[in-house]
Amino acid sequence: MDTKYKSYYNSPIGTLEIIANETHIIGLNFVDSASKDLNDDSPIINSCLVQLDEYFNKQRTTFELPLDPEGTEFQKKVWEALITVDFGCIKTYKDIAISINNPKAVRAVGGANNKNPILLIIPCHRIIGSSGKLVGYGGGLWRKEWLLNHENIQFKR
Repeated sequence: MDTKYKSYYNSPIGTLEIIANETHIIGLNFVDSASKDLNDDSPIINSCLVQLDEYFNKQRTTFELPLDPEGTEFQKKVWEALITVDFGCIKTYKDIAISINNPKAVRAVGGANNKNPILLIIPCHRIIGSSGKLVGYGGGLWRKEWLLNHENIQFKR
């Protein structure tokens, strides 16, 4: 059985739980509180903590971490497309559907976006509705708005 590592990061918008295996980040999500069940003695976790600090201190615009999100082939294809959305930029769900050569899959892209197990690093917060408004975010729309403001992204309210 693979060893799993877990740590927590106190961001300006809440506590993030980081989960990794020996070689990859496999989860990054907002949680209500940190559990005492820690195994954070991992170089990959330490690197993630440093990069999160840099991101929230506006010293980093891209993450350089090996990722291994668990999901369906379709979800993984969507998440790979999300990683190409640069810091300070936004795309729509339709843009992502087109980028994966499945323009009719807008709703399915939204579903995959919602199931993203590695928030921030796979930047699902940069995906907005076709109207230009904020829609859906597993961490809460207020966090999505905060993150877009943090990246100086303009959007409709």
